[in-house]
Amino acid sequence: MRFNNQVIAGVLLLAGSVQFVFGMSIAEYLYPGYSASKNFISDLGATCRETCIVYEPSASIFNSSVSLLGLLVLASSYFFHRSFRKAVITILLAVTGVGAVGVGVFPETAGVLHSISSLITFLAAGLAVISTALLARGPIRYFGILMGITTLTALALFLSRVYMGLGPGGMERMIVFPALLWGAAFGAYISNTSAQAGAA
Repeated sequence: MRFNNQVIAGVLLLAGSVQFVFGMSIAEYLYPGYSASKNFISDLGATCRETCIVYEPSASIFNSSVSLLGLLVLASSYFFHRSFRKAVITILLAVTGVGAVGVGVFPETAGVLHSISSLITFLAAGLAVISTALLARGPIRYFGILMGITTLTALALFLSRVYMGLGPGGMERMIVFPALLWGAAFGAYISNTSAQAGAA
């Protein structure tokens, strides 16, 4: 059976999102005393305050999983473009993928490179969620738009250090989880060959 570009793009996006949820969860379980509220997500790859501490195998699992997420999103952007020919969305997906790879390759021990990679990933992901949602038809479109707005709003609050009682880790998850949920949902949506998702 030969799959078209739209199906491949969707499967890659779905696979990347799902595997990262599992990878991050496993890394959390293996990290001693990890707090989803007090710890940043990237602490799983390396925790740097006054000094840096790397817990294994948590760090290797997290860094590998987020890098794989980035590679799969980047690959998805290629097949997405071949199917939809939406340059802006392709660029946003590709930038999201490159940023996620950067998060894995440059953990907190890399200092500013990690911060830049994280910011690029968060911002591009939020914009990509909204732009891809506009391609969908039916109620799922509004779900996607809501997820994108949630990601961008949470990013603004996070950067302003307004955590709404969730702690820095909790607010960071309000950035990441909506984007991952939409990645899985939209990936499944366009991988359905009967879906008419605004293809050119």
